[in-house]
Amino acid sequence: MSPPFPPDPLQERELMLTRRRFFGLSAHSLGAGLGAMALQSILPKSALAATPTLGPHFRPKAKRVIYMHMEGGPSQLDLFDYKPGLQDYYDKDLPESIRKGQRLTTMTSGQARFPIAPSIFNFNKYENNQDGVWLSELLPHTAKLSKDMCVVRSMHTDSINHEPGITFFQTGNQQPGRPSFGSWMSYGLGNANANLPAFVVLISQGIGNMQALSARFWGSGFLGGEHQGCKLRSGKDAVLYLNNPAGVSREDRRRMLDLVGELNEKEYERSLDPEVRTRVAQAEMAYRMQMSVPELTDISTEDEKTLAMYGDDVHKPGSFASNCLMARRLAERGVRFIQLYMRGWDQHGNLPKEIRAQSKAVDQAQSALVKDLQRRGLLDDTLVLWSGEFGRTVYSQGTLTKTNYGRDHHPRCFSLWMAGGGVNPGTVYGATDDFGYNITENPVSVHDLHATLLHCLGFDHKNLTFPTQGRDMRLTDVFGKVIPGLMA
Repeated sequence: MSPPFPPDPLQERELMLTRRRFFGLSAHSLGAGLGAMALQSILPKSALAATPTLGPHFRPKAKRVIYMHMEGGPSQLDLFDYKPGLQDYYDKDLPESIRKGQRLTTMTSGQARFPIAPSIFNFNKYENNQDGVWLSELLPHTAKLSKDMCVVRSMHTDSINHEPGITFFQTGNQQPGRPSFGSWMSYGLGNANANLPAFVVLISQGIGNMQALSARFWGSGFLGGEHQGCKLRSGKDAVLYLNNPAGVSREDRRRMLDLVGELNEKEYERSLDPEVRTRVAQAEMAYRMQMSVPELTDISTEDEKTLAMYGDDVHKPGSFASNCLMARRLAERGVRFIQLYMRGWDQHGNLPKEIRAQSKAVDQAQSALVKDLQRRGLLDDTLVLWSGEFGRTVYSQGTLTKTNYGRDHHPRCFSLWMAGGGVNPGTVYGATDDFGYNITENPVSVHDLHATLLHCLGFDHKNLTFPTQGRDMRLTDVFGKVIPGLMA
């Protein structure tokens, strides 16, 4: 494991006078020469090596995020939002008084009927810190987290299709090109481990219909290349082009990087293009990752009890169980934002069969991740988020039978859960109507969620900004409010 990182983000902030900020200060205040060199000589090496950062606005509850995105839109009605009364409405049309003329996706816009499909799965009530929480039989391991979880049943989003929906959840905007949440964290908090990126992405293949995952979902947009997510692969090479080519030694690579660094420094002096130094920093990070990544991905040091917690799939690289274990290892090494994608939740048909397999693939592993963080003292300052990009409809898409149905996209209300740093544990927030179609209590928008998560991380979402295109941009754009009921 890498050396311990500073325990207090406010102390880290004092060390985050970076090389780029230093040169900017020297140009404006000290003159471009002896004054700058004199200041550089008294700065700690850790300050000069740090990633460009702003630092938190106030003392945070969380220092890092593990975000498990269930790509495709999990059915909240079969997992989290218990509606026993729907059994009386089986195969009856959804009342127009509930639908209220809401637009539909192209998948069901041509349907003549909208037959209500009650969930065929049993729900059980589990203790939490309130009156209890109802969770599906599909998630028995996750249910053991009931006292640690904050279940939000009143999420809503502006997007009705996957690509803009995922883009919205990741970047706060449906249009591509904006920085992702992880990039904002890299920009705001900087890197706590010089040997690993601040933002790491892990992808698992699911069961059934899988939407494409675009690299721009973890892109850095206008924040600069140093803040983009680094995808770890499950194959032989965790990071492409990280290893030296045949016949090239580590010493050869060091000499090459030194030479290229000198040439790039001259190019920077000529062009003043900050991306030139970004390339240098990324090359240096890759050099350090040649040593840190093999150690990170080697799970032979994990004890059998820990591996058993995550389930048998933990030994299959790229599985959700394996990636959950990797997320814990990244968290304890100081990585700021760990993004897990689990594909395959897009269940327009054959939902009962597919959601059983999909839930089984994630249930034990995600529960183990939270428990593992907890027993290692990491959960208190790690914010864990589990969500899709939207929910599913109460009515069936296509043929409806007692044992089989499908559900269309439903952005109007859906569920997610959180745990860890700054989150109000053992609670259920928000409610939906008897048909699970509209929110009846405490709505939470995507912008509200982002604002609240940023607050847990020590940021006023209105003040975490970056100047570009003539105005200060932010993750929440001009929207969002912090939701106190979600926070401890």
